[in-house]
Amino acid sequence: MTHHQPQAPEAKAAMCEPCAGVQQNWRRAPGHAELVQGTNRKEDRGHGPATITNYVCDRCGTSWEYENNKTNLHAGWSVVSR
Repeated sequence: MTHHQPQAPEAKAAMCEPCAGVQQNWRRAPGHAELVQGTNRKEDRGHGPATITNYVCDRCGTSWEYENNKTNLHAGWSVVSR
């Protein structure tokens, strides 16, 4: 496996390959097929509400949040925990 994206070594060891390939903090970036959707909530971000949806990877167990916020280009996928 080649390592083109800098990432903390512990994050690489904990994530499966599809999770490691998810582009974080970029609105509209795709997830991957093994992410299972959980609950969602609304949060006020100052310029209006954002919807945050929780996901868990069926393969490696990584917990993700996806922030759908049209006013923030850097919303999107972020790792919550492993």
